[in-house]
Amino acid sequence: MSLPLALLGDFGEAIKFIFQERESVSGGVQIGGIPEMAGFGLTHMHVSIVAILIAAALAIPLSLWLGHIGRGEFVATATSNVGRAVPSLALLAFFISFIGLGLNNVIAVLVLLAIPPLITSTYVGIRQVDRDAVDAARGQGMTGWEIVSKVELPLALPSIFGGLRTAAVMVVATATIAPLANVQTLGTPILTPQTYGFVGQLGASIVVALITVAVDFVFARLQRAVTPAGLKLSEMPARRRFLFTTKRSFKPT
Repeated sequence: MSLPLALLGDFGEAIKFIFQERESVSGGVQIGGIPEMAGFGLTHMHVSIVAILIAAALAIPLSLWLGHIGRGEFVATATSNVGRAVPSLALLAFFISFIGLGLNNVIAVLVLLAIPPLITSTYVGIRQVDRDAVDAARGQGMTGWEIVSKVELPLALPSIFGGLRTAAVMVVATATIAPLANVQTLGTPILTPQTYGFVGQLGASIVVALITVAVDFVFARLQRAVTPAGLKLSEMPARRRFLFTTKRSFKPT
C-alpha cells in the first residue's frame, strides 16, 4: 500500500496521515493517525448535529406558521440574504466578545448559519402547497393546526428537507473554524500548519470533504424518501411516467 500512495505525492502522504501517526512539523509531538482524527471527527460532528437540531427547532415552526398565514415573505427573503452576506468568521469574532471561547460560541455561530436556508425552504414549501387543497381542508372543518399538520406539512416536506440538506452541508463545512474558539474539530490540522504541516492540512481537508459528501448523500436520500408518491410521479418525464403507471396497472394481485 505504501508504494501506490507514494506515487500520489502529497495526496498519498495526506491519506497516510489520516491512518498513521507521525512526528509533528515542530517536533516532540505525535500527530495524525486514526485515534486523533476520530477524536477531531467526533467533536466536529457533535457541534454540527447540535447546531442543526437547534436551528431546525427555531426556524421550522416559525416558518410553518408564517407560511400558513401567508405573511413573512420579506422575513424569509431578507433572512436568506443576510445569511449569505454575513461571514462566519465575523460572527465567531462577535460571539467571542460576548460569550467567550468554547463550545457555546461555535454552536451559536453554526445555528445562525443554518437558520436562513431552513426559514426560506420551509416558507417556500408551505406557500407552494396547492391553495385548492388548503381551501378544501378548511371547508371540511379542519382547524389551522390540522391543516398545517395533515395537508401543508406533508406536501412541504421535500422542500423542508432540501433546506436541511443545505444547512447540514454548510454547517459541517464551516465547523472547521471551531479551533479559533478553542474547540478542537477537524479544522485543527487545517488552521495550525505550524504543527501539522501541509500534509496534515490536506489530510484533514480530505476527511471534511468525505463527511460533507456523506451528509449530503444521506439528506438527499431522506428528501427523496419523504417526497409523496404523487409528487414523485409528477416529476417524472412523460414517457417514464406512462411506463410506470402502465406497469402498476398490470401488476398481478
